[in-house]
Amino acid sequence: MKNKFILLLFLPFFACTEKENPNPKEELRGNYPTSELLYFGDANLPTDNITTYEGIELGRKLFYDKRLSSDQTISCASCHKQELAFTDGKAKSIGVNNEEMPVSAMSLVNLTWNNRLTWNGKSTTLEQQAFLPMKNHKEMNQTAEITAQILSRTEDYPALFEEAFGTNDITAQRITKALAQFQRILISKNSKYDKYLRAEYQPTQSELRGIQLFFTHPNAEQGIRGGNCGDCHLGSLTSGSTLGFEGLHNNGLDNDQNLKDGLFSVTQNRFDKGKFRTPSLRNIALTAPYMHDGRFQTLEEVIEHYDNGIQKSQTLSSLITAASNDFITDPNGEIHLALTEQEKKDIIAFLEMLTDQEFITNPNFSEPK
Repeated sequence: MKNKFILLLFLPFFACTEKENPNPKEELRGNYPTSELLYFGDANLPTDNITTYEGIELGRKLFYDKRLSSDQTISCASCHKQELAFTDGKAKSIGVNNEEMPVSAMSLVNLTWNNRLTWNGKSTTLEQQAFLPMKNHKEMNQTAEITAQILSRTEDYPALFEEAFGTNDITAQRITKALAQFQRILISKNSKYDKYLRAEYQPTQSELRGIQLFFTHPNAEQGIRGGNCGDCHLGSLTSGSTLGFEGLHNNGLDNDQNLKDGLFSVTQNRFDKGKFRTPSLRNIALTAPYMHDGRFQTLEEVIEHYDNGIQKSQTLSSLITAASNDFITDPNGEIHLALTEQEKKDIIAFLEMLTDQEFITNPNFSEPK
């Protein structure tokens, strides 16, 4: 259990006004998590980067600043657009010099409850993760150290760093800390599903069936039908990499001959080949195309993959191989979830419940004026 009694870090998210908070420079401390977000579970909060109003605002400015890239054309927001739930709508993101990334841009949502960031699970904290795209020659192609030198020569940044950290020293570490503070308040918690959990919304019959299917592991012998989604996309966060769970799986996209490295690139363990982070499905209806390489354009294609498109390999997740609504084994050894067409529609109805309009329009997350 990590730091339950730490700074209440969701300050702009809760839109405190100056009147409500007459001293915004004071570090607001409180019991975390609040009762409103208890159903999200324990958060991954550092003790060496306490979130403040000033840190958040500095991080937001940095997030939208193209001077973080070598050719001054790419900011963090270039690949993480608020209206697309902080994705970019591309199968492969584009970095400096029009370089194509090997993976798609993952949605930045509810990251404070995650312990694995990036598709291959390399980063375990937001501070650590912030270094990677900056120094990657295909993404931003400029180290945080060089960025610190550039920002030190500006008129506005030294004062902003002093407000956030006590002195006007601009360092690589402070840049990543500020970016992490801003990303921690990118919280989606007001979708129809959240309102349902808080007894503020009554789902349709299709949505209710979708919820049941999503979180049910099928057992054909016992007549229990399920979509098996919640075995990997856990709980109300619908994320695999929550605290206590690594959340990286081989979900049957490729066979052994075409398997990508995934977690293997980090661990060099052959049993990790093809394992990628299981992201949150929050706002999933807005974040197409899907999967780490953006191969699926629609939610219907995603459901069809899990229903009839699973490719077998040595590291295929047992959570997939052990799930089917059909007690008759395929004579060719193929894996089928065996959902009905109505069940597929019901699951998608639930997935669309995860769209949070407040999240994608919250002015506290948008580019500073």
